[in-house]
Order: sequence, then C-alpha cells, then structure tokens
Amino acid sequence: MSFTGEYHHNLDAKGRLIIPAKFREGLGNEFTVTRSLGGCLAMYSAEEWEALEDKLDALPFTNSKARDLKRFLLGSACTCELDKQGRILIPQTLREKADLKKDIVLLGVGNNIEIWDADKYFEKYHDFEDEEQLEQDWENLGV
Repeated sequence: MSFTGEYHHNLDAKGRLIIPAKFREGLGNEFTVTRSLGGCLAMYSAEEWEALEDKLDALPFTNSKARDLKRFLLGSACTCELDKQGRILIPQTLREKADLKKDIVLLGVGNNIEIWDADKYFEKYHDFEDEEQLEQDWENLGV
C-alpha cells in the first residue's frame, strides 16, 4: 500500500497519537516506528519494515557508514500496536529525538508515514509553493 495525505492530530499527555483510519488500513495491527531523516519519525508496516531490514542486513559490516545507518534506524526502532481507540504510544526517547510536542503532522510519503512536530514541519516545508523550484527539482530527479 502507498500512503498519501496529510493529517493533523494532537499528542496527548501520555505520548499517545491517533493514527488516521486511512493509514491504519495499510499498517495492520503491528508496525514499526523509528527515527528518520530531517528530524521526524517514520512508521512502516511489518512488510515494509522487513524489506528495509533485509536491505540493511545485506550491507557490509566492515563499512562504517553502513554500521552508522543501522544504528540510526534499528537502534531507535520500536514495534507498536494500535489500542482500541486507534492510537499508538510513542516512546519518550523517540518523542525527544523528533522534538515532538503537542501538535503533530502525519504525512503519507509512499511506503511509510512521517510523524512531524507541526511547528518543525511548517518551518521546514512552508515554501512548497515555489513552483519554479519544484519544476527544477522534479526535472533533476527525472520525475
């Protein structure tokens, strides 16, 4: 399943976050949350996480960059389950790594879902309206 869309929810005082119904369908009952690039967290379905782990396992142990990548992704990963209200508990360590406060943006980006602190997300990506820059970026990427 490809995840798309932007949703806004609040993190409660216990660190629980409602996962939109559209995303719950593709995630299943058990999935993985870990750190991601840019200062956010990423949620992966069990299937997508297994595929990512396979790629990481294939990296050479003798390569220090490969070990760093494994530490970054696997060292902070946790398995999550939805509660009866469709929420997950994001561990304190992950909330701190992503600087998550109360207002959260969940962003479907294909094979995973990004979890952003809303202020950080809007500060970083408020200028997506620059169509000329987007055109150039898309062309450079071959899109």
